[in-house]
Amino acid sequence: MDYKDKADEKLRDDNTRDAWWAKHNGLENGNLCPGAFKSTRNINAGDVESTLNILNVLDELLSAGTDRRIHYMISKGGSEALLTALVHTGRRFSPNYTILLPLLHLLAKVGHRDRCIGVKAEEAEAVLLTLNLLKQNTNDARRAAACLWVIQVFAKSVSTANLIGENQGLDVIYRLIPRYTTKHLQTIKAAINAFAALLSTKANVRLVISKGYSSGLLRLYEDWHSKDTEHVAVSICHALLRCLHKVTYSTAGRHALLSQGGISLLHQTTQTCLLNKGLEPLVEPSVQLMRKCLPKTCLPLTSDQSAYSFPLPGRPHVFPDIDVLSDESADESDEEEPEDNEEADSKDYDDDLETDLNKVRLRPDPDRPKELLPQYSRFCPELLHDFMELDSSSEPEEGSTSSSSSSDEDAVVLSSLPPHSSGKDSRRRNTTGSESSTSSSESHLETETSTDEHTPAASLLEARDFHSRSSILSTSPGFRGRVREARGEESPSQTEDEQDDEEEEGVEESHHQTMIDRLLERHGACVPHHEPKMYRAAAANTKSIPGFSILAFPDFWGHLPPAGHEPMAPRKPNIQRKKVFEDVQRILNTDDIINKVVFDLEDNSVQCPSDSLRFFSKFECGNLRKAIQVRRHEYDLILNADANSSQHSQWFYFEVSNMVADVPYRFNIINCEKGNSQFNYGMQPVLYSVREALEGKPHWVRTGTEICYFRNHFCPARGSQRTTFYTLTFTITFKHNEDVCYLAYHYPYTYSALKAHLNLLQKSVDPTKVFFRQQILCRTLAGNSCPLVTITACPASRGWKDLHQLRNRACIVLTGRVHPGESNASWVMKGTLEFLCSNDPVAQSLREAFIFKIIPILNPDGVINGMNRCDISSEDLNRQWFKPDPVLNPTIYHTKGFLYYLNSIGRTPLVFCDYHGHSRKKNVFLYGCSVKETLWQSGSAVDTVGLKEDPGYRTIAKTLDRIAPAFSFNSCNYLVEKSRSATARVVVWREMGVLRSYTMESTYNGCNQGIYKGLQTGTRELQEMGVKFCHSLLSLTKDVKALYSRIHINHINLDHNIMDHKSHNCFEDDEPPCVEEIEYAVDCPSLKGTDLDSDVNSNMDSADGEEEGSDEGNKGEQQQRGSVGQSQQSSLKSRLFPHLITDASTETLSEKRNTRSGVNITDGHILS
Repeated sequence: MDYKDKADEKLRDDNTRDAWWAKHNGLENGNLCPGAFKSTRNINAGDVESTLNILNVLDELLSAGTDRRIHYMISKGGSEALLTALVHTGRRFSPNYTILLPLLHLLAKVGHRDRCIGVKAEEAEAVLLTLNLLKQNTNDARRAAACLWVIQVFAKSVSTANLIGENQGLDVIYRLIPRYTTKHLQTIKAAINAFAALLSTKANVRLVISKGYSSGLLRLYEDWHSKDTEHVAVSICHALLRCLHKVTYSTAGRHALLSQGGISLLHQTTQTCLLNKGLEPLVEPSVQLMRKCLPKTCLPLTSDQSAYSFPLPGRPHVFPDIDVLSDESADESDEEEPEDNEEADSKDYDDDLETDLNKVRLRPDPDRPKELLPQYSRFCPELLHDFMELDSSSEPEEGSTSSSSSSDEDAVVLSSLPPHSSGKDSRRRNTTGSESSTSSSESHLETETSTDEHTPAASLLEARDFHSRSSILSTSPGFRGRVREARGEESPSQTEDEQDDEEEEGVEESHHQTMIDRLLERHGACVPHHEPKMYRAAAANTKSIPGFSILAFPDFWGHLPPAGHEPMAPRKPNIQRKKVFEDVQRILNTDDIINKVVFDLEDNSVQCPSDSLRFFSKFECGNLRKAIQVRRHEYDLILNADANSSQHSQWFYFEVSNMVADVPYRFNIINCEKGNSQFNYGMQPVLYSVREALEGKPHWVRTGTEICYFRNHFCPARGSQRTTFYTLTFTITFKHNEDVCYLAYHYPYTYSALKAHLNLLQKSVDPTKVFFRQQILCRTLAGNSCPLVTITACPASRGWKDLHQLRNRACIVLTGRVHPGESNASWVMKGTLEFLCSNDPVAQSLREAFIFKIIPILNPDGVINGMNRCDISSEDLNRQWFKPDPVLNPTIYHTKGFLYYLNSIGRTPLVFCDYHGHSRKKNVFLYGCSVKETLWQSGSAVDTVGLKEDPGYRTIAKTLDRIAPAFSFNSCNYLVEKSRSATARVVVWREMGVLRSYTMESTYNGCNQGIYKGLQTGTRELQEMGVKFCHSLLSLTKDVKALYSRIHINHINLDHNIMDHKSHNCFEDDEPPCVEEIEYAVDCPSLKGTDLDSDVNSNMDSADGEEEGSDEGNKGEQQQRGSVGQSQQSSLKSRLFPHLITDASTETLSEKRNTRSGVNITDGHILS
């Protein structure tokens, strides 16, 4: 007999035994027999014994094992039977408490598990009866406790709780809560818990506040906490905190507690608790209560709207502040990440799945006439190119762009700049370069010991000379004029004196530029695929809303990944608690509070004290709206909302300077919006040091200690106070005095960097082997170009066969960066682009098999202006794919049009993949689309047996799981949600019929599996992921053997010992709850080791001691331990000989029941 058979046999035996006892003790099929409580009407000695027998047997049956028996009894009307018995017994002129007490105890246990007990009690007229019994027995601790537990259970119903409150129940119970005493602790605790249960309704909370009970509860807590030196009343203090939590759900309650000095009292008592381990259970409820009651503080902004606004066609230019309710189910989430509620059950998720078979199978009509599609033919230049250069036997000249040049790309972005060009253009380019260029990437710069007589100025440059306000990084009016021209604005007329001033500035700028050029010549930038001068040229043509005229040093100079891997940051125990205490001190002790604005994006007149850090963010991708010095070394930072919006603040990137080495600085970003973050799970911000770069280490590195992310007390400046903000706090200790550093949410990747990178790639490829073509898909709202890149292999010859093979290659379409804050997607794309242009044999095979159509940045305007989620139209572009607006969403409209065109000419992409970043999960994974998996998961009644679906949508994910160490196959899913119906992945799958339509999500943090387990992901790993995605495409080639050929295996690296890793189940991939509570609007944390059942049992066990007025806290446990043997004997006797139980033995049975060798079995858990 196997284990399952034995378990079934045991269950049958248990059921048989239960049925036998039910039959012989007044129970049939879990129901009380009609005559079971007949004795409650006309009680005599025999009736009392019979009724007690029934109650005791019921109690023993229901206390053993799990709650299954109780729920079964409830389903059969057990609660109603007990309530009827209570009413019949309690209505007597002189109730028999010999029966009434065990009846109340049993009703508390059963009702605790019956969600409808309150309504049932009202129907049975047992609510006010129980309240009257309490009023009659306020001087009897045991009876009062029993009534209080039943009232606590009844109060689960709002109407019942209100009924009790309307009939002076709150007053009666409040009077039962005395100041500190050592007597009747169990009853006092029962009174407080019942009071807390009644406070679950708004009406009762208002009643309590109006009568001043809230301040009374605070004073009671203070009294009990200060006088309980032996810590025997911790549970009572905890119950009082629970009452205060209930009261402070209302604004009036929070104000009442605040006005009574509640914050100060809680802070003081909590400090005492931290010194004594026995009081630890009181710390977390106190901290949560303080967080909840901190006064709401408006962000110190003049408007909640972004500092950047852009006039949109057909819309008013002025966007008024509006009340924005906190709704994380809207567009806050990552592309595939529902953030409505982390604890939403699976049913809610399943409800979002698409179950309409017609919607998931039938292809909708195109959103535009077919006559508009031929315009996209120009984006297939490989089909029209004649490849005349293949006939030339001579080597291509350096810089030749023949087949790889873009016919419509901006010529000014090309890197070949005249070294001695004159005029304003020259000064503009030089100035732009001087804004951020400094020194080499790998060779060390000996700035103080250089003896090169030709570069004295260059040799004296230090890190502090490169902050954004220095003369080296300043820009000329000429450059600003060019920005105005790019934005279509008229340049203001200049006077003759102003022109002379400009010429003088040009001379000075030329001098500084000469220093930078000599630094570059002396130390030579050696960041692969990066050239500072080319970046400067690309940036000169980038159009931003504010007209950026400064380059961030890291973007200009370039980044090299650090040599080693960076582990996830360990979280210090209770670090969030420490930060909350520091924040509370702002209110309690203002002596060290400075509260001075040291940076304001909208106010250039802000003066920064000499001993303060200096901030700056007016550069491409930068995001910092305001910096406030709170204390000497602490700063509150406010991020800028997405342009034309008042929401989506999460991404940050800013410069900080004027620091002192080895001093810990605390940074608080106080207007984050996401409900949780990987910053709670080991993720760190990234930092770039100019000083380190000058010393040959141009690295973005993970940095920061004491990192945590939690809800704060700030609210919008003018919007709804119900909007929720979160604080990201971290501490940084800078290594160098007067360094210039940059801090960012993740590794920045600018639009200008992409433009420069594409031109470098274009120059690097052999045009006779690689067909590389840049084109402009369209212009954005701000006038920036959206690049579209075509990469494939040139044909071996101009012969018909080779050209035919070229023009019949399958298309792969890759897109990225639709969400500007997901810079990790750009680093993955960078890896893909560089690999496809390389000489790697696998890359060559891919170019020969496929034509790659790549749109690296779908949202250039958002990226440029440092936005997090939206375009400057204030719309999430990845929710516009169903019917994009050609004016407001041009990049999505034309990308979709191009895909329509490919589909119309029979060249539907074999693969479509949209690169994204994920802020709430680890690893890299794919989201795809599957009809069958969606129907299965949703529990649809549709018969999927007859549905035919190509399983090839899983091929790439399976291959990646084998070859990419950062990839997790079991984190992938292929479900089609209704809320994602307008995303790229779903629309391309549904409307274009692309089987392999994916979103590839890359973590901001790191991996929890494989060889990268416990490590944060850097740019090296992200670029590697872009390479591995290309490798996985070999599995789709007609000659699948190529994937396993020796030459390819050597390059793909399929080492079993290294690459094997175990993935996680996708439903377990979400992070566990944070070790500290992120939210504060939650109920008081429950006290471990206590529940209603144990309280009821201990009340019976300590009956004698309580009547004698002894200390329950000390004596109750002694009684429980001393009665173990008697309890076992009594339990055995009651089971074997229930008919022998007499009046004298009834009380003994009641006192000892439900205790088994000091172990209480409750709710399926064993509690000692």
